[in-house]
Amino acid sequence: MNAVKRNSGTRIVAGISAAALLMLVGCDVPGVYRPPRPATGGPYTFYVSPDGDDGNDGLSPEKPWRTLDHADGARFRPGDRLRLEGGERFAGSITLEGNEAGAPSQPVVIESYGTGRATIAPRGTSGITVRDTAGVEIRNLSLVGDAESLRKGVGIAFRNGLPDGRRLDHVRITDVEARGFQNGISVGAEKGAAAGYGDVRISAVSVHHNLEGGLVFYGPRFEAERPAYAHTGIRVDRVEAYSNTGDPRSEGRNTGSGIVLGSVRDARVMRSVAHDNGARSAAGAQEGPEGIWVYDSTGVVLENNRSYRNRTGSRVDGGGFGLDNNVSSSVVQYNLAYGNDGPGFLVYSGQSTGAHKDNVVRFNMSWDDARKLPEYGGIVAYGSRMSDLDIYHNTVVMRTEGLASAEATGSRPPALRLRDGMRGVRVHNNIFATDGGPLVDAQSPYAPGVIRLQGNVYHGEGGWALKWGDRSFTTLSGWRGASLQETLAGEPTGSGADPCLPALAVPLTGGIDVGNLVPRCASGVPAGAGPPSWGIDLGPVDYFGHAVRPTLTAGAVQEGTASGT
Repeated sequence: MNAVKRNSGTRIVAGISAAALLMLVGCDVPGVYRPPRPATGGPYTFYVSPDGDDGNDGLSPEKPWRTLDHADGARFRPGDRLRLEGGERFAGSITLEGNEAGAPSQPVVIESYGTGRATIAPRGTSGITVRDTAGVEIRNLSLVGDAESLRKGVGIAFRNGLPDGRRLDHVRITDVEARGFQNGISVGAEKGAAAGYGDVRISAVSVHHNLEGGLVFYGPRFEAERPAYAHTGIRVDRVEAYSNTGDPRSEGRNTGSGIVLGSVRDARVMRSVAHDNGARSAAGAQEGPEGIWVYDSTGVVLENNRSYRNRTGSRVDGGGFGLDNNVSSSVVQYNLAYGNDGPGFLVYSGQSTGAHKDNVVRFNMSWDDARKLPEYGGIVAYGSRMSDLDIYHNTVVMRTEGLASAEATGSRPPALRLRDGMRGVRVHNNIFATDGGPLVDAQSPYAPGVIRLQGNVYHGEGGWALKWGDRSFTTLSGWRGASLQETLAGEPTGSGADPCLPALAVPLTGGIDVGNLVPRCASGVPAGAGPPSWGIDLGPVDYFGHAVRPTLTAGAVQEGTASGT
C-alpha cells in the first residue's frame, strides 16, 4: 500500500480520496499508514535514499526507506533523526504535529547525510511544516518549491496554534536554502494563539526567489494597552535574503521583503544580507517592502548587516532597514545600506499607540539611497506619537548621479528627512553629505525641545542647502540663528566643513567600498560637545570596530568653508 501524506487537507490513498472511500458500501476505510518503529528503545535514526525500499526498517544507510511520503508517515519521538541522502532530490514534504518532537533537550533532527545537501521538492505545498510543537532542528537541506508552492507553500513553516498561550521552545535552522515558495521560512503564532516560539536560532541560511518574503516572523495583532510578543529569544545570523520579488497581485499588503520580524521580544539580526528584493511588489499597494525591518516588537538589535538594491513596485518603502509601527527599546547599529529605491534607514510610526519609543539608530552608513523615491532620504524619521529617538554617529552620502527624479523634476532626496508626529528626537554627531541636494529637510521648524540637532557635520558639495519648515537656508550660521538648532548653552555646535569623503566622487559603476565613507581630513570630525553633554550611550566601538572617544567640547566649532558658515 502507498504511504499517506499527513496534512490538513484531503488524504489520498492509492489515488482515491478518503471522501470517495466513505461512499464505498461495505468497505473499511484504512487509517493513516505509519512505518513501524522498534517496540522498545530509541531514540532512532531513520534514513531515506532513492535506492532504498519502503519495506525496509529505515534504521541504517544499508536499509533506508525510499520515499519522503513514507517517512512522513512516521511519528517522530524526542531525539529521533530523519536523514535524507545528500545530493538527491525527494518529492513530497514533511510535517511534524503536536504529538511529535517537543523536547528541547532531545530535539528531533531533519538533515542530510553523505555528500552534499538533499533536496525536498514539495508538490504544491510547504516543504517542512512544524505545527504545535518545537524541539526541532533542521540542517543542511535545500527546499525547492514548484509553481503551485509559489503561492501556497512555505519552505519551512513553524506554526503555533495552541490556545493556551504556551510558548514552544527550541528551534534551529542551519545551513538551509529555501526558494520557490510564498515565503522561504516563516515562524508564526496562528490566529487565536497567544504565543509562538522561543529560543530560535536561524543561521547560514539562504532564502531567495520567493514570492512574498525571505524570512518572516509574525504574531497576533498588537495591543498597546496590553503589549505581548509571540516570539522571544530570536537570533538570526548570516542569513542571505535576495530576489524575493513581491506579488504584483497583492494590493492590500506589503510583499517582497527580505527579513521581517513581527511580534518579537529579545531578538538580534546580525551579519545578514538583504538585496534585490521587492521589484515586482504591487504598483497600487499602500505598503511596500523593505530589506530588513521590524514591527510590533521590543528589544530588537539589527547589527552588522547589509541591505542594498531593494526595490518597490509602488511609491512607498523599498528601503534598506526599518523600525516600523510599535517598535520600542530597539537598536539599529553598524549596518550598511546603499542603492535602495527608498530610504537607507526608516523609523516610522503610522499608529497613534504611543508604543513607538526609546529607539536608537547609530554608527550606520547610507550611500546613494532613495534612488527611486526622493520623498524619502538617507535617514527618514516620522510618525504618530513617536518619542525618544536617538540618531547619532551615522554617515549619509546622497548624490544625484544617475538619479532619474533629479534629471526629470529637479527633486533631490535629502541626507536626513524629519517629518511631523515625533518628540524627544536627538540627532547628534552625524555626517551628512550631498552633492547639491538638501542636507536636511524638516517638515516643520522644530524647536530644540521637540527635535534637537547638535554636533553634526553638514557638507554640501557645490552648494549648501537645508530646508526647515517653509524656509530654505544656504548657510549653517543662518539656519542656526533662525532655528536655535546646533547650539549648546548659547554656544554654536556643528560644522559645515568638508569631511573629505571619497564616496562623493566614486562613480556608480565603481562598486561599494565602505572605506570611501571614512573622512579623510581632520575637519570632518563632528564638532561640539562630547558624550557627557549629549547624555547618550555611544556604545563601545564605531562601524569599523574602533574604540569610541568623546568628540570636541562646545565652543570648539569648525565652521569650515564659506558655503557652510
